[in-house]
Amino acid sequence: MITPRNVFRHELIGLNVKIAKCTHKPLEGVEGRVIDETKNTLKIELKSGREIIVPKDIAIFHFKLPDGTKVEIDGKILVARPEERIKKKFKRV
Repeated sequence: MITPRNVFRHELIGLNVKIAKCTHKPLEGVEGRVIDETKNTLKIELKSGREIIVPKDIAIFHFKLPDGTKVEIDGKILVARPEERIKKKFKRV
């Protein structure tokens, strides 16, 4: 089960996401659904059907979990291949 404490260890594809802060200002506030993930990027499908690719390390994301909970995650934490991120050790905050 995905919770706010373990979301970075789960699959992000399929989750709704909003870009809360970004060094590339036009991307701030963009919302959509994660449809693909690489080591350094998230591919997001917008509500209009358009797809954009966002570098993970320049943004802070708000993910909406299946139970409706919203979680803020710094993209720098997510920089890794999805299969490697599962094994990564994270400090508890």
